[in-house]
Amino acid sequence: MNAVLSGTFLSWLGIVRLGLVQTALGSIVVLTTSTLNRVMVVELALPAMLPGALVALHYAVQMLRPRWGFGSDVGGRRTPWIIGGMAVLALGAVKAAGATAWMGTNTAGGVGLAVIAFVLIGIGVGASGTTLLALLARRVAPSRRAAAATIVWMMMIAGMVLTATIAGKLLDPFSPERLVAVTAGVAAVALLVTVLAVHGVEQAPDRAKALAVVAPQPPSGAKPSFREAFAQVWAEPQARQFTIFVFISMLAYNLQDLVLEPFAGTIFGMTPGESTQLSGMQHGGVLIGMIIVAVAGSSRVAGRFGSLRFWTIAGCLASALALFGLAVSGFWGPDWPLRSSVFLLGMANGAFAVAAIGSMMALAGEGRKAREGTRMGLWGAAQAIAFGLGGFLGTAAVDLMRSIVEAPVVAYATVFGIEACLFLVATVLAAQIGQAKPAASAAKPPAAADTFSAQPVIRGAQ
Repeated sequence: MNAVLSGTFLSWLGIVRLGLVQTALGSIVVLTTSTLNRVMVVELALPAMLPGALVALHYAVQMLRPRWGFGSDVGGRRTPWIIGGMAVLALGAVKAAGATAWMGTNTAGGVGLAVIAFVLIGIGVGASGTTLLALLARRVAPSRRAAAATIVWMMMIAGMVLTATIAGKLLDPFSPERLVAVTAGVAAVALLVTVLAVHGVEQAPDRAKALAVVAPQPPSGAKPSFREAFAQVWAEPQARQFTIFVFISMLAYNLQDLVLEPFAGTIFGMTPGESTQLSGMQHGGVLIGMIIVAVAGSSRVAGRFGSLRFWTIAGCLASALALFGLAVSGFWGPDWPLRSSVFLLGMANGAFAVAAIGSMMALAGEGRKAREGTRMGLWGAAQAIAFGLGGFLGTAAVDLMRSIVEAPVVAYATVFGIEACLFLVATVLAAQIGQAKPAASAAKPPAAADTFSAQPVIRGAQ
């Protein structure tokens, strides 16, 4: 146990162990959002909007993240929610694979089962992911938050890459039965990894202490309802400002996801292989940006350049400038350094994203105590809604502009310009976060209800 925990804070080993949960999440999600998508569209020749609607459904369900975070707050322990969420996700993934296989013989029945499956996937991702971040927020030392955010994010990406590679080989030659078997195998391994990763991370004394402070709840002994807890969190100016920031920034982050490769092919004449490599360069830039923030945030000599707030603001501003560059590139012509621009956009996105996650960890414990999970759920719901809207609105905006103007370069430039403006708005919002004092601190309940978080509140940690 001592190898995992250092006082009340996680050691590097403990952070990596919890990162394995993100690896497990990524391994299941990549099958449900990518592999099943391809099978429905290619092998089964179903409309592309079907998997798109199912993925959007799994994002919509995650609007309930605050409720799951609140459940882990009042229960005093996060690990049951992490394991339970992963179990629901695993069940949903297997059902989704079975539903996809069923579509080959009974389309209506398969689609009906897929709807249920993707609701379960949304519940599993939301419950497990929210409580995992709440646990990290509670147990990661302020000086390690940037590095911890990078580690868990990169481990999630590693899970996606590893699963896509191994499962891709196991799926050939393709058959519906093989699809279900491979998905079930991945789900079982992911659940086992999660159980082993979180075992012993929350100490028994912490559980006893948490339950002891929940029980008294004067004057009536009743626990607060979810509606009351949510209203308390939303009343905190800092939590409310950060929610709006997360929504705007993540909407801008995801708007270009389905636009970049068509832009490269239409305006710069890139082949599918070349545009895919361009997307790979962007993801490579994202990883480099994350690593830079992790190193700067963990350095004792970085000064203000190691601040998560600095990197959140800088990442949003740099993303806006890179997107303005892409908006201009189509008018400039083939001499524009497109690959360099896309790589820089990836670096800026990576820096902003990992700094924003680190800031979530820092801000989750500020304000009224015993609400870390509720805050994480609120911010996770804002991110899920933004992600669900982003891909659709980006492509819809291109189609709309191309119906108004004949020149495709104008349509793409307009969309990139809108994204850049959203990032500028996010930059302003990021600069304002933390300027107002948390409102809930003056309205704390009696001391007993305040001690779910084992870490002290450290101002300026973001």
